[in-house]
Amino acid sequence: MDTPSSTCDEGSEELDARSQSDYADFDDLGGRHRHRREPSSDVSSECSGEPGSPYASSSPYPRWPVHALPARVPPPLLKRLSTTRRAGGAVREGKAGGDGELQLIKERFSKLLLGEDMSGSGKGVSTSVAISNAITNLYATVFGSCHRLEPLPAEKKSMWRREMDCLLSVCDYIVEFFPSKEMLRDGTTREVMATRPRPDIYVNLPALEKLDDMLLEILDSFQKTEFWYVNDKGHKDADAAATPCRPASQRGDDKWWLPVPCVTKPGLTETARRDLQQKRDCASQIHKAAMAINNSVLADIRIPDPYKQALPKCGRASVGDLIYRHMSFPGKFSPEYVLDCLEISSEHEALEAADRVEAAMHVWRRKASQSHSRSPWSAVKDLMESDKNVMLASRAEDVLLCLKQRFPGLSQTTLDASKIQYNKDVGQAILESYSRVLESLAYNIVTCIDDVLFADEAARKIA
Repeated sequence: MDTPSSTCDEGSEELDARSQSDYADFDDLGGRHRHRREPSSDVSSECSGEPGSPYASSSPYPRWPVHALPARVPPPLLKRLSTTRRAGGAVREGKAGGDGELQLIKERFSKLLLGEDMSGSGKGVSTSVAISNAITNLYATVFGSCHRLEPLPAEKKSMWRREMDCLLSVCDYIVEFFPSKEMLRDGTTREVMATRPRPDIYVNLPALEKLDDMLLEILDSFQKTEFWYVNDKGHKDADAAATPCRPASQRGDDKWWLPVPCVTKPGLTETARRDLQQKRDCASQIHKAAMAINNSVLADIRIPDPYKQALPKCGRASVGDLIYRHMSFPGKFSPEYVLDCLEISSEHEALEAADRVEAAMHVWRRKASQSHSRSPWSAVKDLMESDKNVMLASRAEDVLLCLKQRFPGLSQTTLDASKIQYNKDVGQAILESYSRVLESLAYNIVTCIDDVLFADEAARKIA
């Protein structure tokens, strides 16, 4: 039988071990979230969950690494904040030292807590809107003036990665509970509630980080190129032996402020042209992937009540007679033909048409769901295929999808902006804003490559 003193000593040792573990977790906050998503090789072997491993777990996500505590207390937090880890275990250094990093964290999270209301009176926006605005504003600061195919300046790349690490670290603490079992020292087991990453964040966030790295790699690859850009004064950035100082651009006069690429008179070499086409295809695939994630996240966000209240009572009044006649025709339906009939010539007209079609789609969905108020739209669609409102809503969805594919750089619709404004889920806000800015960056890269290929084609025709 243990004496009281020995029992007390064991309890104090256990308490000291827990305190040291908690301190180690807190002290590793500066670079923690990168470890959790993509572990390095030495950590992943320990966290594989194999029998006999101290980190074996009954989690349904066995590939999600468990953070390994060091044998001793790590250095102070200020010394560890100067470096963070990216995927693959590569260490990257921030521009500022530990004090600057800590000051950045204080500033960012103070603004998030205040909801962008610096008066502290509680009139700020929600945390989800604040963090969405923070990611959007950071993208505008870093990539807003990047209209050329060239490597991102080192200070801007450091700012983007450092501040995105800070904002994305919130996702490390967005978890869900699941029943699990814990093994006690005496060999008995007990049921406990363990935590795991929320499924949407577990799946989408590592994918977005990979797309982010791929886009930066594409920009970094434009070190030595066979093209250059005309500066604002109309002078070439290279010698005078090249073709036209300011060639015609495929953009026309809509975006006259953007730089125009130039190439030599014979045009690009076959190797350079093939390399550009490969990079364009890669950026295009990244754009489609980011857009798919963004559409999936937006679809999961609940439609706000103010938008529902502003919907018209009749879908026909929203889309107009021309679109309604084509959509209500009982025969074969072609969304491309409907858009051709509209003769949309600008992104402004496309956005206006998208708003009208999307509003009518939700009006028809609401009418079709009135008799099945407790069923989701997918169930209503399967039960009522013969209903005219179901047919109209389905065709309106096809027109909206075709319109977004025809105008990939289309701005947010009224519904999308309303969902972002009234959304309260922080995880969805991060995924939506992150995927949106990556979608925009990928689209800009594709457009810039198209400009170079257009200039190359024009130069080859002249030669």
